[in-house]
Amino acid sequence: MKNIILNHAARKRWALLGIVILSGLLLAGCQEGKPVEETAAARAQSAQSSALSQTSKVPQSPPTLAPAAVLPAATLTPPPTAAAIPLPTPTPDPTATPTATPIGPCDGRMPNGDLLTIVTKTYGLNPAYVPDDLVPLADYLGNDVTLGYPIIVRAVMVEPLLQMIRDMQAVGLEPQILSGYRAYSEQAAAYAKWAAEFPDRVDILSAPPGHSEHQLGTTIDFGSPHLPEYSGDPTLQFHTYFYKTPEGVWLSENAWKYGFTLSYPREAQELTGFFYEPWHYRYVGVEMATTLQNANTYLTAFQLANQPEPCIP
Repeated sequence: MKNIILNHAARKRWALLGIVILSGLLLAGCQEGKPVEETAAARAQSAQSSALSQTSKVPQSPPTLAPAAVLPAATLTPPPTAAAIPLPTPTPDPTATPTATPIGPCDGRMPNGDLLTIVTKTYGLNPAYVPDDLVPLADYLGNDVTLGYPIIVRAVMVEPLLQMIRDMQAVGLEPQILSGYRAYSEQAAAYAKWAAEFPDRVDILSAPPGHSEHQLGTTIDFGSPHLPEYSGDPTLQFHTYFYKTPEGVWLSENAWKYGFTLSYPREAQELTGFFYEPWHYRYVGVEMATTLQNANTYLTAFQLANQPEPCIP
């Protein structure tokens, strides 16, 4: 009986122990997922605490920053430009070389009647050119001046010429007029004559036909009865020593006042093609003659610098 009671008590203890163990197991089962949740929450809480901890370490006022070090300015290398990249050079469209406006041939060109037509050994006149206002000087001057030559000139220059002759005579001079207008054919004959008589001096005494200012009708060859005294040859009417005669001296000093200019001064040979002719005066009008005098230049130089290029025969 005692054993039965002991066995019953033992079974009761084991039963209680089993209940306790079972309760512990159940309790443990209920807690299995909790550590994960608590761990995540713990981590979040830990992170929050860490952030708060870090935030608490941030100073309440901005720190005083040390001055930034001054660094040397960097030299920037510019990027390569398009010029640095070899590119094919475009070929420009060919352009025509500019040329002067063609000048009509001399055989189709006539002077327009003005007083500044260019005539040199390079630039000539139409062989058919004849001024339309020619008048004989014999109607105005005696043989003591014209020596009886049938000299004709353009009417535009008659009055200035007469006034100049009168003023020369008034001071005791003896001007002579040896030639005026000369047609192309007459110039050809004159050139041939001088070439036959003085072949070594023909270019001093005459111009080739078509290249004489005498064809313009506004040019005069003056003479002096005193020329033989200087040239030593009484047969010559033209000589460079004309500039030494009283008439030559007066003309060189005063002809411009009447509208006449010396066509071929000493320094003009290279440009005009003619040697010095101190007897050869051309009427260009008082205004132009004064301009040349004041500028210390001569007609051909002024013409070529200020007028269109004339024709070349």
